[in-house]
Amino acid sequence: MSARPSATLVLVSGMSGSGKSVALNTFEDLGFYCVDNLPAMLLPQLVADITGGDDGGPAKIAVGIDVRNRHDELDKVPAALAAVGGMGFDPRLVFFDAADAVLLKRYADTRRRHPLSRLGLSLPEAIALERQVLGPLRKLADAIVDTSEMNVHQLRRHVTTEFGLGAEPGMSLLFESFAYRRGVPADADFVFDARALPNPHWIPSLRPLSGRDPAVRDYLLEQPDVEAFYQQIRAFLDAWLPRLQADSTRSYATIAFGCSGGRHRSVYLVERMAAHMRELGWPEVAVHHRELD
Repeated sequence: MSARPSATLVLVSGMSGSGKSVALNTFEDLGFYCVDNLPAMLLPQLVADITGGDDGGPAKIAVGIDVRNRHDELDKVPAALAAVGGMGFDPRLVFFDAADAVLLKRYADTRRRHPLSRLGLSLPEAIALERQVLGPLRKLADAIVDTSEMNVHQLRRHVTTEFGLGAEPGMSLLFESFAYRRGVPADADFVFDARALPNPHWIPSLRPLSGRDPAVRDYLLEQPDVEAFYQQIRAFLDAWLPRLQADSTRSYATIAFGCSGGRHRSVYLVERMAAHMRELGWPEVAVHHRELD
């Protein structure tokens, strides 16, 4: 069965420590059906299985394939992409990379093991071997993203703006929560301060939770000031986001909500506002919780 028109498949590959997991999580926030660490030979069957239902399945799929595959499996990627293309998808291979010195520092900071360390290699040796094994995929890539100078938030924004629009025209929206004590996101287009609202942090049973938890949502829904704040900001965005889209060539806008700790009020408002924008039919709406993700 053919996938629906304008279907998109993004194959996420690249060096370990370059941000592939962050990229896949971002694609998931953008409405992609995501699978990580798939054997390359199973890619056509995966697409066939998840698009075989009566509704045609998801129109956007992102799959992670990297050095964790058997090395002889990686040789099958070109044929797998060709097979997916014959199923009505527009396949793209995006390769994430970073300088060796940056990868070494990231591994030192996180203390995670490199996938090839099981071979008894030192970290520099493992990185060198990985570059050699993934070299053919890098040459095959439709896009190479160098994350050497990117932090997690910049990488998420790059994925959202460069690869998140799919086939639908229009401006994509990124809603971001943050804690004021760690600074305001530098590239936010709109920033709303929720620190004057009732704070669940001061309720012991709610303190360890976040704005995504039902108990916190229920508490904030009962607060008149929170509801008034939400309704006023929603009316503002409903009025001005379409005008921003119509009067500029920009492809995305970032709307940030901040509170003291970035865990309760701002998270709740981001989730609720993003849900509202999806209901209005905005083509792409992503969410990022800086202090939680």
